[in-house]
Amino acid sequence: MGTGSGCIAVALKKYLPDSQVTAIDISREALKLAEQNSSLHQLYIDFQQIDILKPDAYKKFGEFDVVVSNPPYVTENDKKMMQPNVLDYEPHTALFAEDNNPLEFYKAILLFCQVHLKVGGRVYFEINELQGENVLQLIENYGFDHGELHTDIHGKERFVSAFKKS
Repeated sequence: MGTGSGCIAVALKKYLPDSQVTAIDISREALKLAEQNSSLHQLYIDFQQIDILKPDAYKKFGEFDVVVSNPPYVTENDKKMMQPNVLDYEPHTALFAEDNNPLEFYKAILLFCQVHLKVGGRVYFEINELQGENVLQLIENYGFDHGELHTDIHGKERFVSAFKKS
Protein backbone atom coordinates (compact mmCIF):
# COMPACT_ATOMS: atom_id res chain seq x y z
CA MET A 1 0.00 0.00 0.00
CA GLY A 2 1.50 3.24 -1.14
CA THR A 3 3.25 1.52 -4.03
CA GLY A 4 4.92 4.54 -5.59
CA SER A 5 7.53 3.39 -8.11
CA GLY A 6 6.93 -0.23 -7.14
CA CYS A 7 10.36 -0.93 -5.65
CA ILE A 8 8.98 -2.78 -2.60
CA ALA A 9 6.46 -4.79 -4.63
CA VAL A 10 9.09 -5.67 -7.23
CA ALA A 11 11.60 -6.71 -4.56
CA LEU A 12 9.02 -8.89 -2.80
CA LYS A 13 7.99 -10.61 -6.02
CA LYS A 14 11.58 -11.07 -7.15
CA TYR A 15 12.66 -12.70 -3.88
CA LEU A 16 9.38 -14.55 -3.28
CA PRO A 17 8.57 -15.63 -6.85
CA ASP A 18 5.76 -18.02 -5.87
CA SER A 19 3.90 -15.29 -4.00
CA GLN A 20 0.98 -13.27 -5.32
CA VAL A 21 1.76 -9.57 -4.94
CA THR A 22 -0.91 -6.88 -5.09
CA ALA A 23 0.33 -3.29 -5.22
CA ILE A 24 -2.05 -0.48 -4.28
CA ASP A 25 -1.71 3.26 -4.80
CA ILE A 26 -4.07 6.20 -5.25
CA SER A 27 -1.97 7.62 -8.09
CA ARG A 28 -2.51 6.31 -11.62
CA GLU A 29 0.85 7.83 -12.65
CA ALA A 30 2.68 6.02 -9.84
CA LEU A 31 1.05 2.74 -10.82
CA LYS A 32 2.07 3.20 -14.46
CA LEU A 33 5.68 3.67 -13.37
CA ALA A 34 5.44 0.66 -11.04
CA GLU A 35 4.04 -1.45 -13.89
CA GLN A 36 6.98 -0.42 -16.09
CA ASN A 37 9.41 -1.37 -13.33
CA SER A 38 7.79 -4.78 -12.85
CA SER A 39 7.92 -5.34 -16.62
CA LEU A 40 11.65 -4.55 -16.65
CA HIS A 41 12.09 -7.44 -14.21
CA GLN A 42 9.61 -9.64 -16.09
CA LEU A 43 7.40 -10.00 -13.01
CA TYR A 44 3.63 -10.19 -12.74
CA ILE A 45 2.20 -7.95 -10.04
CA ASP A 46 -1.48 -7.06 -9.66
CA PHE A 47 -1.66 -3.25 -9.63
CA GLN A 48 -4.77 -1.60 -8.18
CA GLN A 49 -5.68 2.08 -8.04
CA ILE A 50 -7.41 2.47 -4.68
CA ASP A 51 -7.86 5.26 -2.15
CA ILE A 52 -7.08 3.50 1.13
CA LEU A 53 -8.98 6.21 3.00
CA LYS A 54 -12.22 4.93 1.42
CA PRO A 55 -12.98 1.47 2.88
CA ASP A 56 -15.68 0.73 0.29
CA ALA A 57 -12.95 0.80 -2.38
CA TYR A 58 -11.21 -2.31 -1.06
CA LYS A 59 -14.15 -4.57 -0.20
CA LYS A 60 -13.33 -6.73 -3.24
CA PHE A 61 -10.06 -8.02 -1.79
CA GLY A 62 -9.66 -11.39 -0.14
CA GLU A 63 -7.15 -12.19 2.57
CA PHE A 64 -3.44 -11.42 2.59
CA ASP A 65 -0.59 -13.11 4.46
CA VAL A 66 1.45 -9.91 4.65
CA VAL A 67 0.74 -6.21 4.19
CA VAL A 68 3.67 -3.86 3.58
CA SER A 69 3.17 -0.13 3.45
CA ASN A 70 5.14 3.05 3.00
CA PRO A 71 2.30 5.52 3.59
CA PRO A 72 2.53 9.31 3.59
CA TYR A 73 3.95 10.25 7.00
CA VAL A 74 5.74 13.59 6.68
CA THR A 75 3.77 16.44 8.24
CA GLU A 76 3.66 19.87 6.67
CA ASN A 77 5.58 21.11 9.74
CA ASP A 78 8.42 18.68 8.92
CA LYS A 79 8.53 19.72 5.26
CA LYS A 80 11.21 22.35 5.91
CA MET A 81 13.66 19.61 7.02
CA MET A 82 13.40 17.68 3.76
CA GLN A 83 16.02 17.58 1.04
CA PRO A 84 15.18 19.44 -2.21
CA ASN A 85 15.74 16.28 -4.28
CA VAL A 86 12.83 14.65 -2.43
CA LEU A 87 10.55 17.68 -2.48
CA ASP A 88 11.22 18.40 -6.14
CA TYR A 89 10.73 14.90 -7.52
CA GLU A 90 8.41 12.93 -5.24
CA PRO A 91 4.64 13.44 -5.59
CA HIS A 92 3.40 15.28 -2.53
CA THR A 93 0.45 12.89 -2.14
CA ALA A 94 3.05 10.16 -1.48
CA LEU A 95 4.83 12.17 1.19
CA PHE A 96 2.57 14.32 3.31
CA ALA A 97 0.10 13.60 6.06
CA GLU A 98 -2.04 16.26 7.69
CA ASP A 99 -0.41 18.02 10.65
CA ASN A 100 -3.57 17.51 12.71
CA ASN A 101 -3.86 13.80 11.80
CA PRO A 102 -0.39 12.41 11.01
CA LEU A 103 -1.44 8.80 11.64
CA GLU A 104 -4.49 8.90 9.34
CA PHE A 105 -3.01 6.48 6.79
CA TYR A 106 -1.82 4.04 9.47
CA LYS A 107 -5.33 3.94 10.92
CA ALA A 108 -6.84 3.27 7.49
CA ILE A 109 -4.33 0.51 6.71
CA LEU A 110 -4.89 -1.13 10.10
CA LEU A 111 -8.65 -1.08 9.42
CA PHE A 112 -7.91 -2.78 6.09
CA CYS A 113 -5.76 -5.34 7.92
CA GLN A 114 -8.46 -6.07 10.49
CA VAL A 115 -10.59 -7.37 7.62
CA HIS A 116 -8.11 -8.54 4.98
CA LEU A 117 -5.01 -9.75 6.84
CA LYS A 118 -5.07 -13.43 7.79
CA VAL A 119 -4.91 -14.33 11.47
CA GLY A 120 -1.21 -14.57 12.29
CA GLY A 121 -0.37 -12.44 9.25
CA ARG A 122 2.13 -9.63 9.52
CA VAL A 123 1.90 -5.94 8.78
CA TYR A 124 4.98 -3.79 8.12
CA PHE A 125 5.09 0.00 7.98
CA GLU A 126 7.72 2.55 7.18
CA ILE A 127 7.29 5.32 9.74
CA ASN A 128 8.31 8.84 10.62
CA GLU A 129 11.08 8.32 13.18
CA LEU A 130 9.29 10.78 15.49
CA GLN A 131 6.08 8.72 15.46
CA GLY A 132 7.35 5.24 16.37
CA GLU A 133 5.79 4.99 19.83
CA ASN A 134 2.53 6.50 18.55
CA VAL A 135 2.33 3.94 15.73
CA LEU A 136 3.06 1.11 18.20
CA GLN A 137 0.25 2.34 20.45
CA LEU A 138 -2.07 2.54 17.45
CA ILE A 139 -1.18 -1.03 16.47
CA GLU A 140 -2.04 -2.22 19.97
CA ASN A 141 -5.29 -0.21 19.99
CA TYR A 142 -6.34 -1.86 16.73
CA GLY A 143 -5.83 -5.33 18.21
CA PHE A 144 -2.49 -6.39 16.76
CA ASP A 145 0.22 -8.28 18.66
CA HIS A 146 3.98 -8.06 19.02
CA GLY A 147 4.35 -4.54 17.70
CA GLU A 148 8.03 -3.92 17.23
CA LEU A 149 10.15 -0.95 16.16
CA HIS A 150 13.04 -1.60 13.77
CA THR A 151 15.96 0.70 13.05
CA ASP A 152 17.46 1.62 9.70
CA ILE A 153 21.18 1.49 8.87
CA HIS A 154 21.63 4.83 10.66
CA GLY A 155 20.07 3.56 13.88
CA LYS A 156 16.86 5.57 13.44
CA GLU A 157 13.52 3.95 14.23
CA ARG A 158 11.99 3.80 10.76
CA PHE A 159 9.95 0.57 10.57
CA VAL A 160 7.25 -1.13 12.59
CA SER A 161 5.97 -4.69 12.35
CA ALA A 162 3.13 -6.53 14.07
CA PHE A 163 1.06 -9.74 13.92
CA LYS A 164 -2.70 -10.00 13.59
CA LYS A 165 -4.10 -11.67 16.71
CA SER A 166 -6.14 -14.85 16.53
